[in-house]
Amino acid sequence: MRKFLIVAVCCVVLAAGGLWLVSRQGKGPDRDTGYEPATLQDKTGQAEPEKVIDYGKLKDEGDEELNALMKERKEPYGIDKGIDMVVKPDESIKVGNETVQMKEIVDEVRLKQGEILEADLRTGIKEYGPDEYGVYVVQPNDNMWDIHFRLLKEYYDHKEIELSALADEPDRLGYSSGVGKILKFSEQMVHIYNMRERKLDTELGLIYPLSKVVIYNMGNVFALLERINYEDVQRIEFDGETLWLPAEQ
Repeated sequence: MRKFLIVAVCCVVLAAGGLWLVSRQGKGPDRDTGYEPATLQDKTGQAEPEKVIDYGKLKDEGDEELNALMKERKEPYGIDKGIDMVVKPDESIKVGNETVQMKEIVDEVRLKQGEILEADLRTGIKEYGPDEYGVYVVQPNDNMWDIHFRLLKEYYDHKEIELSALADEPDRLGYSSGVGKILKFSEQMVHIYNMRERKLDTELGLIYPLSKVVIYNMGNVFALLERINYEDVQRIEFDGETLWLPAEQ
């Protein structure tokens, strides 16, 4: 009799457990478990497409929308041909067959300059400011001096200041002109990036076409140019590291 009662009780317990499991099917975890249902990246189930600024489409003018965007971004700086693309940190650039995220290039620059913040190391989160970056695609026989001079001339043309083609030449005694000093200092403000090897470079020379770009931090470069009063340009001093501007009167 006792054995019969034990068997009966076990059957009741198993049946109750089975009913409870069936009732739980299709339900998510309780709210107090600390878990949340998995969600898709967006409502359509697709990741947001990467935004790529394609140099080829700009060069061939095959993408009217992209060309209009670049024109709009260049306009506040008063430039056109001096820089090929103005790119934001969350975008990528495509030159030839190579596509590189701008964040990857910015990380390389920041590492070189020792600008990785403690917060980056502590949290592992990389913080990118609202900066815009100018990208010039290096062409055969380019040199850094001429690249900078073309950009500077375009900038002053926009301000209706005529910059002589010889403005960067030294005087009769061999001393650098004010414009020449600006150009020398500018070499410290830009970076050469090798698209094929995905690393910063020190030389402009091309082994492969469309393999290198010059990167400008537009905010830094143009903030400096805005501080220079061209009437005092010949009073500028450069000691090899620092550009000294005349004190404002």
